[in-house]
Amino acid sequence: MKHIIITHLIAAVGVAIFHLLHLPLPWLLGPIIACLLAALLGVPMRGMSTVNNLMRTILGVAVGATFTWALVVTMVDMWSTLILVPLMVFAIGLIGVPYFQRLWGFDFATSYYGAMPGGLQDMLLFGEEAGGDVRALSLIHATRVMVIVVALPFILQGYWGVDLSNPPGVPAASLPVSQLVLMVMCGVAGWQIAKAVGLFGSSILGPMILAALLALSGVLQHRPPAEAIWMAQFFIGMTVGTKYAGVTGAEVRRDVTAALGFCLILLVLAGAFVEVIHLLALAPPMETLLAFAPGGQAEMTVLTLIAGADMAFVIAHHVLRIVVVILGAPIAARLFRTKPAG
Repeated sequence: MKHIIITHLIAAVGVAIFHLLHLPLPWLLGPIIACLLAALLGVPMRGMSTVNNLMRTILGVAVGATFTWALVVTMVDMWSTLILVPLMVFAIGLIGVPYFQRLWGFDFATSYYGAMPGGLQDMLLFGEEAGGDVRALSLIHATRVMVIVVALPFILQGYWGVDLSNPPGVPAASLPVSQLVLMVMCGVAGWQIAKAVGLFGSSILGPMILAALLALSGVLQHRPPAEAIWMAQFFIGMTVGTKYAGVTGAEVRRDVTAALGFCLILLVLAGAFVEVIHLLALAPPMETLLAFAPGGQAEMTVLTLIAGADMAFVIAHHVLRIVVVILGAPIAARLFRTKPAG
């Protein structure tokens, strides 16, 4: 319990410093950076996975509540960019696996599952089954999520002039109590139903689907309040930062440094896809960047909400990316299970 309290205090200090310095997304980036620095200094930290999942349900409800019939109709036009998602995943694997295996000396399983931009828990599970280094995979994916999430706000502000200081919603006091209760029900029930049927990303996708159904039927008429979105950002940011707890100097020199180099590759790849899509006039550039940036699903949802981007477009591409990675991972594990390491 002491470590949990310390972790929350460190994250809160991060929020305060980001507010004082007028840095973007203080509730998300503040906890990430503060917990990262504390971990590098050897401070023992610990998060609460159940609370983190509960916070992710808020984002799911926020996405689902934005759905309208007009939005559903426009989703049909996304096919021209959605078909590029598997191509990007293939390109990431084609470059990433040799990068980790030949340049940094990781075994094939660690290289493959470290390169794949899927969900952290899924990649750790598949990687462990294939004989990969779970600790290295954890640090690689935590670094991927952290770098992408920290870099994008500055790109959004510097290139497009996006105002990231706007509240992500209206105050809770201005919403009807019945709507707030409905949101809580969507979050908890959607999560548990999706978990029971084995849906990947159940804590986000379950609430999103249930909230979308109620929004389309006219029952759910509001998004979660600003306070709920800020709270979700806080816990998600803290979770990313605490992934580095207990990191050693050797792990920083090898695992984290290798991951940082890979993040540069990912940013270049994402930029190339954004440029091609922009030149072909298939989609707006900002939405395309948010859709193709291989960050974590929860973190990218936060950025899309704050930036006021097309939620359906961005989330559809991230869901497809994770589906492609998850469906391909077990096949690759079977094909390469007996492949010699190195």
